[in-house]
Amino acid sequence: MAPTRDVTLQSDITKMKTEPDGSFKRAAASFRDTIEKGGKFEPANDRYHLYVSYACPWATRTLIVRKLKGLEDIIPVTVVSPRMGTSGWPFASVDQFSGADVDPLYKSEHVRDLYFKADPEYGGRFTVPVLWDKKNQTIVNNESSEIIRIFNTAFNEFIPDEKAKVDFYPANLRAEIDELNEWIYPNINNGVYRAGFSSTQEAYQKAVVEVFEALDKVEKILTGKDYLVGGTLTEADIRLWVTIIRFDPVYVGHFKCNIRTIRDGYPAIHKWLQKLYWNNDAFKSSTDFDHIKTHYYWSHPTINPTRVVPVGPIPNIRPL
Repeated sequence: MAPTRDVTLQSDITKMKTEPDGSFKRAAASFRDTIEKGGKFEPANDRYHLYVSYACPWATRTLIVRKLKGLEDIIPVTVVSPRMGTSGWPFASVDQFSGADVDPLYKSEHVRDLYFKADPEYGGRFTVPVLWDKKNQTIVNNESSEIIRIFNTAFNEFIPDEKAKVDFYPANLRAEIDELNEWIYPNINNGVYRAGFSSTQEAYQKAVVEVFEALDKVEKILTGKDYLVGGTLTEADIRLWVTIIRFDPVYVGHFKCNIRTIRDGYPAIHKWLQKLYWNNDAFKSSTDFDHIKTHYYWSHPTINPTRVVPVGPIPNIRPL
């Protein structure tokens, strides 16, 4: 049911305000509960539902970990259309797009309907991913960095031992992972948005330089290595990878992050990107370039008013 008040400030990206200096500041996620024994949200099979967009890097993190941990049968998933309009993310019932789904639980038209079901007075943005609790009919969490940690451990009792043993945030590597996340998130994951959504030349130039300085650091770390930390796949790789896979197809052109491309400017990052995509189906199957490119070029008319989606780069990702 559509709210009676005007909520377009929460859903319409064209109404998004930048800071007085023209820089972009991302709002914090609002639902921050966890799933744990004895808590409000107990681990259970088929109690929870995940809403995602293939276009969104944050949502894609959760898809990757869900698959790597073997949670597909325990946590069903619903995919929205990539064409995010004035009402936010739509379901296939109101915007049919190949690979998009209708909402199987409530026949919602937009993701915002779920937020208002959880909290009729909700005043934040309507983001994905959404980890939904069918029992209490509310949102458990909408912060991807926390959802992937929930998936990492909360359902281990329901999955085979070999999947339960997989740990993307192991105790012996946590300090190193946290240290990487601390600068990769603001300067790369969110840095591309800070560049792309800047509304002044000065804000853009500051942000874009920070993106590439951070990429230079990552290149040094990954030279001669398959993974960022400890010679093993961790959440640090998953969190960074979702931005890097979108970099050449979207961020170079749409967000003006065009000092260098990944494929021709960063050989170590590029090899790491390719190996994860081509050798690990959790990465490949969660990546839909049609959704990715359509979303960014269609959904940000302040940046791309024609909504023309570019053909290249060809290929979206080079073969190994």
